[in-house]
Amino acid sequence: MSHTPGPRTRGGARGGSFLGEVRDAVTLRATLLVLGVIALQLLFIASYVGALHDPRPRDVPFGVVAPGAAAEQTVDRLERLPGSPLDPRTVADGASARKQIMNRQIDGALIVDPGGGQDTLLVASGGGTVLATTLEGIVGKVEKAEARTVRVVDVAPASPHDFDGLSSFYLVVGWCVGGYLCASILAISTGARPSNPRRAAIRLIVMALVAIVGGLGGAVIVGPVLGALPGGVLDLWGLGALITFAVGAATLALQGVFGIVGIGLAILLVVIAGNPSAGGAFPLPLLPPFWAAIGPALPPGAGTWAARSIAYFKGNDVTAALLVLWAWAVLGTVITMLAAVLPRRGREEAELPPTTAG
Repeated sequence: MSHTPGPRTRGGARGGSFLGEVRDAVTLRATLLVLGVIALQLLFIASYVGALHDPRPRDVPFGVVAPGAAAEQTVDRLERLPGSPLDPRTVADGASARKQIMNRQIDGALIVDPGGGQDTLLVASGGGTVLATTLEGIVGKVEKAEARTVRVVDVAPASPHDFDGLSSFYLVVGWCVGGYLCASILAISTGARPSNPRRAAIRLIVMALVAIVGGLGGAVIVGPVLGALPGGVLDLWGLGALITFAVGAATLALQGVFGIVGIGLAILLVVIAGNPSAGGAFPLPLLPPFWAAIGPALPPGAGTWAARSIAYFKGNDVTAALLVLWAWAVLGTVITMLAAVLPRRGREEAELPPTTAG
């Protein structure tokens, strides 16, 4: 009489309990990855809510134009505002104030007219509509307390098709997403760590090609297609290619060092830490100190600053932001290549045949 064998578990045991099946199906590696996802989820919530739930101006660079003692009196009055929303300093004249705003040295300026009852507030909504509106509110209250009125002049106005000045930020976010998604796909399809330096170089070349195409596409969409941002297509194209490659190379480097976990670390740096600190939804002076400090050093923050400078400030004050992006690109490239070289040498040494004594 024949006997039909019972079902076998993946580990080879017939039948098996439910707990045994769970132990066989859920490996330690899978458990650690799931715990990592939960940690990223909670960090995402903490970072976004922590950065954006209570925007307050802190030490906004602000110019004061006034004759003689009136300038120092106005600066002193603005310095004593509760919460230190402004960091005021005297400026020689209105032309100098406009120039400093366009050079992104200050975010606004008050031109005092001692002979009349109305002063002039210079703002730049291209650097962030929320910040310009905040300055209007702060100065408006100060002027009202002095029984004066204020006229607002937008020195670098945001495009009417760029609501709240967010187009630059969303453009940069799109480029960043393209960078780490492309690098992640390369890892998932052929292994997180490239097997040799040639494979690592191929990944970097593919990343560069994707960056060139994605950079051009983004610049064309926000410019000629939608009219969301002014500024030259070529300048934005170059910026987009650099951002995409920098993020992609950094992701490849993290994968080369940490394996598949590197994708999570890239998300941690770019999405969880980088996006809320980029100065997109709220410009840097409105963010809490921690996020305002790290934002310029991460690709989304450096990219958003550079994109706004290109679009609204004649490309002024982009050097520091571009250096940050180049640093991410170069370091990502170097570490990616080193990660492909060093482990390979270790494997070759391990594969050498053992020597026999005597």
